[in-house]
Amino acid sequence: MTAALAALGWLFLVVSFGAIIPVVPTGAAVSGAAALAFHNNKIDFLFVIAAGAAGAYLGDLVMYAVCRLGGEQLARRLRWLRDEEHLAAVKERLHRTQIPVLLVSRLIPGGRVPVLLAAAFLGLAWRTFVIANLPACALWSLVYAAIGVAGGSIFPKPWQGVVAAVLLILIINQSVTLVQRRRARIEEPSAPDPAEG
Repeated sequence: MTAALAALGWLFLVVSFGAIIPVVPTGAAVSGAAALAFHNNKIDFLFVIAAGAAGAYLGDLVMYAVCRLGGEQLARRLRWLRDEEHLAAVKERLHRTQIPVLLVSRLIPGGRVPVLLAAAFLGLAWRTFVIANLPACALWSLVYAAIGVAGGSIFPKPWQGVVAAVLLILIINQSVTLVQRRRARIEEPSAPDPAEG
């Protein structure tokens, strides 16, 4: 019991840290923990979802607060703000429909940070952010935990399920990133030919 609580505590800390410093693969951490829980104690699966959601929620609140207080200059210094054109498009979407954009942002790899930044820079009300982000974090944790259980159920040994879940998440994230980059290149207007001017 103590080991399970310690593992859930570590999961909470890892996901919280990864939500603030977006270099930690938090989805893979939740999936790996869910795969392990599937083999050890299936009830722990619910606690994995709760710990992942709580960590994501706390990390998002911290990041949102930092962006609201520090603004775009601090976001640039922390290297959270990289693609200003994409940020402008996200601001436009948030301006039209706030809640659906916030709910979906966590499920799209690389979608959470631009939406958090845009919401903070637009001055989205704290109440709106706090309420909309709660189900977004819960849904995110549930989806990644389900992927972990899918990986864990295929393999007979817990470590194999954890490795499969982590690899699956990394492959999905890389695939989505590649598709997004390809779409961005296709949508970029081609530079005018100077010979035509």
